Amino acid sequence: MHGLILAGGEGSRLAAGGITLPKPLVQVGGKPQIVALLDTFAALGCSSVTCAVRADFPAIRRLLDGRRFGPPLTVVECRTPSSLHTLVEGLGAVPAGPVFCSMVDTVMRPEDWATVYAAAERHLAEGADVVLAVTPYVDDEAPVYVSRPGGGDVCAVSDEPLAPPCVTGGVYGLSTPARLAAADAVARGVHKMRAFLKQRVADGRRVAAVEVSRIIDIDRPSDLQHANAWLAARQA
Repeated sequence: MHGLILAGGEGSRLAAGGITLPKPLVQVGGKPQIVALLDTFAALGCSSVTCAVRADFPAIRRLLDGRRFGPPLTVVECRTPSSLHTLVEGLGAVPAGPVFCSMVDTVMRPEDWATVYAAAERHLAEGADVVLAVTPYVDDEAPVYVSRPGGGDVCAVSDEPLAPPCVTGGVYGLSTPARLAAADAVARGVHKMRAFLKQRVADGRRVAAVEVSRIIDIDRPSDLQHANAWLAARQA
């Protein structure tokens, strides 16, 4: 699979909390988060990696231009209004084939990254349209809930809590049809990733899920502190 990292957001909630670095450059586990993700994607075996980054954060481009990560790296500079738009911008530079995609603010344990990657590869090979990393660990201001009866495929995507609690974690496996559908959704005026996912389920597409115990989404300074404490505790 090809790797895609979405780093097109402004990081406004971090900035409001006093962290002025762009989100991709905050230190998580001793590395800038975007570097940690690139190292992770290389270790997972991605055949190429594309990063979609904000054009008005040149420090990110400078950091990436000075490093080598193993697989070929493409950097796409963008000014996009939502993560779905950033996804489509990034996908335009990704070679044909299935894609393993992550938001830049997603933190998981290395073993969970490996689990999600292997499962995404398997599900896509078996005909899934989209694969979602999901978790029962809910710590987000605006979580995207999923229903997956019996722990199987996703049958509903909701803004409202569902039982048992299970939320998306910002990591996606995308088939070729899903790649095309994302571009079509943006062309039709869809503005949010959750709306795109809801439509794939409503259209009867197979949306598979891979559950891990915890995924941390770094939106606020407290999330960053939590992620670093969690990773440090694991290494102790």
